[in-house]
Amino acid sequence: MNTLSKSLQDNQATLQKLLPSEDILYYSFKTENGIACLIAYADGVVNKELLGELVARPLSHLNLPINMQNGRTMYEINKKSTSQKDNDGNANKKQSVPKNPLEDTDIAELIKTTLLFPELKTITSFQDGQMEILDGNSLLLVDGVDTGFIVGAKFLPVRAVMEPPTDVTVKGPREGFIEDVKVNMSLLRKRLKTPNLRMETLRVGKQSYTAVTLCWLDGVADEDLKTQIKNKLNEIQIDNVADSSYIAAILSPRKRSVFHTVGTTEKPDLFAAKLSEGRIGILVDGSPIALTLPYILTEDLQSSEDYFVSPFMATVTRLLRCIALLVAILLPAFYVSTQLFKMQLLPLGLTLTIASSIRNLPLSPSLEMFVVLLLLEILKEASIRMPKYVGMSLSVVGALVLGETAVSAGFLSTPAIIIVAFSGICLYTVPNFVETGSILRWLFLLVAGSIGPFGIVLFIAFLLYYLISADAFGTPLLAPFSPLIATDLRDNFVKYNMFSLNKRPVFLNSGNKTRLRTQKTQK
Repeated sequence: MNTLSKSLQDNQATLQKLLPSEDILYYSFKTENGIACLIAYADGVVNKELLGELVARPLSHLNLPINMQNGRTMYEINKKSTSQKDNDGNANKKQSVPKNPLEDTDIAELIKTTLLFPELKTITSFQDGQMEILDGNSLLLVDGVDTGFIVGAKFLPVRAVMEPPTDVTVKGPREGFIEDVKVNMSLLRKRLKTPNLRMETLRVGKQSYTAVTLCWLDGVADEDLKTQIKNKLNEIQIDNVADSSYIAAILSPRKRSVFHTVGTTEKPDLFAAKLSEGRIGILVDGSPIALTLPYILTEDLQSSEDYFVSPFMATVTRLLRCIALLVAILLPAFYVSTQLFKMQLLPLGLTLTIASSIRNLPLSPSLEMFVVLLLLEILKEASIRMPKYVGMSLSVVGALVLGETAVSAGFLSTPAIIIVAFSGICLYTVPNFVETGSILRWLFLLVAGSIGPFGIVLFIAFLLYYLISADAFGTPLLAPFSPLIATDLRDNFVKYNMFSLNKRPVFLNSGNKTRLRTQKTQK
């Protein structure tokens, strides 16, 4: 039986078979004229006080137009007695069955107007009621009514809105997304008060039934891209979606790429700005990290704070991040290759200093650099996983005691530790690129220790070829450099002023090209 019946006992028995868990509770009460009512809900995720004040109390004072006798409606009793008379031949052949009182009075509408609750809808199937209860809502059933009422009294434990730890800014908004998708939707609506903002919620996950909300600006975002992403979300067959990273991994067109093809952010202002450019956004219930599509590589070098400072300062900061990223990836490999193959590339004084430091070391330059990088990764991972105060002590021990002891014992050289430490600091100037940068640093070190400077140049050429050919949802990762789009270069390594950014990026294929109208453009 898939649809609800008019018998409250049968409906409750079916629900108990579908939801046998102990945390599914059933609260029974009666109306003023004795009609039995039942509220089914999941314990711990429902505001019981609201259910009592705005649902149970109004119904307990309501006189429903359903007459009851021995637990049955008068319609059922009259229909049974009439049927018996027809069988005995005592009734007139023209005698008709009394009308169901529910046909004369719309009981469902009467109950809906009686409940003092803004979030209310009706269902007729057990499947819909089961999913609503598991989602945190409550199901109200009334004896004699074959319609269920979903009451949105959800009360999930959530943390407060605060500044995200991954996107810290000195100037600009400090609000960050949290793990509740409804709160995240409200934070987005707070910044985009336009009827063109569209939000469509899909359910992904056979077991988790996670809410995934697709966000875009109608008339601004590319409709073909939106349809393509929506179709991919509907095709996902997975049991559990615990975080937005699951969705990002599935949507990524290049599954084994070390470069990100889906953008991530924890800041609502940055998320709203990307939607305004013409991108598609995705919010996942249970995750504070929102996704944006399409994504280009230069977005990692940008920060939300760049738009709250002067264009000159933003340009200097972006170039500084770019230089720091190159140093973080290439410096250890360059140090090893010069020691093994091209020592004359270094100045004479620096060469003599390095030679005196590495004298009598038991390890080769490449193996020494490998050991120091491994120690850095281990200390970083231990600092993250350990409790906060223990992690701080661990960092001090690793940096001072372990490093100083290794140098004093002649196991490691001072230049290797300095280079690895400086490389690690430079890498964290671009937080979104830390994972990719760490992998590239290892690969460059392997190539430099095997082939030397020629291997570094060859690997750089290979990466450029890969980035030029790679794309995500039709957008090249190296856009707007490949293919070259001159107008889109105004907001990449160099940041132009606001009036120069009056057009949306061309590579996003937006339906509305203009985002800033001045007196000249209006004319």
